[in-house]
Amino acid sequence: MSDMSNSQFERTPPHDIEAERSVLGGMMLSKDALADVLEMLDAQDFYRPAHATIFTTILDLFGAGQPADAITVAAELQRQGKLEQIGGRAVLHDLVSAVPTAANASYYAQIVHDQAVLRRLVETGTRIAQLGYTTDGGDVAELLNLAQSEVYAMSDTKTTNDYASLYEIIPGLVEELELNSARDGQLAGLATGFHDLDKVLLGLRPNQMIIVAARPGMGKTTLAMDFCRHIAIKDGKPVAFFSLEMNRNELAMRMLAAESEVWLSKLIAGELEQRDWERISRTLERVASAPLYVDDSPNLTMMEIRSKARRMRQQQKIELIVIDYLQLLTSGGRSPESRQQEVSEFSRSIKLLAKELEIPIIAIAQLNRETERRDSKKPQVSDLRESGSLEQDADVVILINRPKDRDEMGALPPAQIIVGKNRSGPTADDIELEFQGSLTRFANYAAAEDY
Repeated sequence: MSDMSNSQFERTPPHDIEAERSVLGGMMLSKDALADVLEMLDAQDFYRPAHATIFTTILDLFGAGQPADAITVAAELQRQGKLEQIGGRAVLHDLVSAVPTAANASYYAQIVHDQAVLRRLVETGTRIAQLGYTTDGGDVAELLNLAQSEVYAMSDTKTTNDYASLYEIIPGLVEELELNSARDGQLAGLATGFHDLDKVLLGLRPNQMIIVAARPGMGKTTLAMDFCRHIAIKDGKPVAFFSLEMNRNELAMRMLAAESEVWLSKLIAGELEQRDWERISRTLERVASAPLYVDDSPNLTMMEIRSKARRMRQQQKIELIVIDYLQLLTSGGRSPESRQQEVSEFSRSIKLLAKELEIPIIAIAQLNRETERRDSKKPQVSDLRESGSLEQDADVVILINRPKDRDEMGALPPAQIIVGKNRSGPTADDIELEFQGSLTRFANYAAAEDY
């Protein structure tokens, strides 16, 4: 032991003080960043004890439903008699002022986490080395077992046993089968309002990532809004709509037009007749009381959507999320290697969020230009723009085709709704809906049975 280099014991353990400062500053700047960081770090992941104390205080305030900014954190530390231990109020204000944006908090949190793992690796290696030097003729197999236990314990302090044996899974599966049998023809998920589509999908189901895709102007947002109208207004179930393209007033105007059956152009121009006002007055309260929550924040990042969605799931009990649209999402301050890689990351994040919240998430997406170059304009799943991972991650892909050529009577042909992928059921390319552009909605054909 004495022959080992003294320099080995003089090294500073792995750490990144600036990353720790950036994490804490971001947490005090943004509640959304705070929620993401809390999933990645524990207090013991911080190298500086003062930083661990600040982190714990932020965590306590957040858990109590209180704001966690520099002022409230300072007040709480003062109450606990720990403010001077961390360096005073100036330290907290320096942490916040040193961070221009909270968008990269999770990136810095990953650095802090990785450095903490490296420190645990060093500590574990030291303990294993001590085991080797103190065998004293002991059982080598037992020492190996102890060494392996040290490594497993070190690997990730936030990891839990999320696996289960079939013996544990089967009882829940039997219960699910019994519930399915007792539905007596009812849908397994949320009804879209379009009976032919629901027959194929059996509703929008928990954990599903659903892509609604089409070329520009085909009615992607309109179809997704129709789903929301039926679920929130007709069925009274809470829905969150993240709009990166239209503002909340535009969306509300479209919903009012679809529900009141007053042309959108008349609503925008203000050219309303008495009967229009009567229709609006009959509809307004029903629309206003619907549990539909619209977030039209500019430059939304996937991190922000995750944090807001978790909060709305907890507070508003939302049962569906819509993101309009996928290719407008940004990564915040981080620069990805390529746009394709960025969209792939968004796609994976959405799928994981659907599983975490146990609700369906609809992501609206653009199709690439290949459709327009083909003789047949009928879209295909392979036309999804910028990422093949969209097709891979999605449980359901719904495509819209709306032919523009009118028939002999001057009528537009029906819109084709194509289920290009359905992980748990059949696909379909023969679902027909009527597109009512003036009312910004799709509709079941009148000839169809009542839904």
